[in-house]
Amino acid sequence: MRFYNRMYTMLRPLGRTLWLLIGLAFTQFALAQQPANGEGPRPRPPFKIDPDPRVEQRSYHFEDTDEEIKFVLYVSSKVSKDRKNPLIVALHGLGGDGNFIVRNRLVDLAEERGYIVAGPLGYNVGGWYGSPVMVFDNRPIEPPNLAELSEQDVMNVLAMMREEFNVDDERTYLLGHSMGGAGTLFLGSKHPSNWAALAVIAPAAFLMLEKRADYLTRIRDAGIPVMVVQGGKDTAVPPEYTQRWVESMQELGVQHEYIQFPDGDHGTVIGDGMPEIFRFFAEHSKTSSE
Repeated sequence: MRFYNRMYTMLRPLGRTLWLLIGLAFTQFALAQQPANGEGPRPRPPFKIDPDPRVEQRSYHFEDTDEEIKFVLYVSSKVSKDRKNPLIVALHGLGGDGNFIVRNRLVDLAEERGYIVAGPLGYNVGGWYGSPVMVFDNRPIEPPNLAELSEQDVMNVLAMMREEFNVDDERTYLLGHSMGGAGTLFLGSKHPSNWAALAVIAPAAFLMLEKRADYLTRIRDAGIPVMVVQGGKDTAVPPEYTQRWVESMQELGVQHEYIQFPDGDHGTVIGDGMPEIFRFFAEHSKTSSE
């Protein structure tokens, strides 16, 4: 534990390093998704990726700032207006958009199991969904209310899904990768009545560590189970940090499950973890958790 404590005391002065590590790992993930041609400049945020052709590219008017904000949507062919359907809100990692998470294995499983999946932008590619915004070089947060706008964007998309579809409030789930994992822990604790279960993949919740007991206590008291997925070779979000969250879940009595892929890195754990996440969600509705 002294090792963990020393590492945490280094977090704030190393904020720039942490940002760069996450950015580098996400850049590597972005590169891995693109056709390899050996040419072209190294991508910089905002990262671009060819969308999964099955996923809708949408936008809506964000009244708070009078802007059009993008989000992505996948609706299984099994979704019906005549019955309540499960919903997943999926939060992407730093520098990308919803296309980086609502794709491939997630879409395959959503189609097979009859899910609606919405991927908010989080206002911009580095909004952090209401959780503490990670900055570096002492730069100001722009806009100053970025965290609040990012949080509101997620809640707006959730409200739109409930208005457009026959959503099952007993089976509405929140998952996130990296920055999205931090956002999942934050929004899961702040808006607990909305979620039947949470799933966090390599959560970059560094700036939440000090107050993790507060976040987890609210999640526990709401009876929300949590799935945690981690890669053993992740250099952006090292397993040691994620395990601190898991240890606190154990100490506080949070219902949870932890899966670590020994050879997983910051990108591969997204696809690798999806079957277990969908299995976990299927086992936990609000009714089953009561």
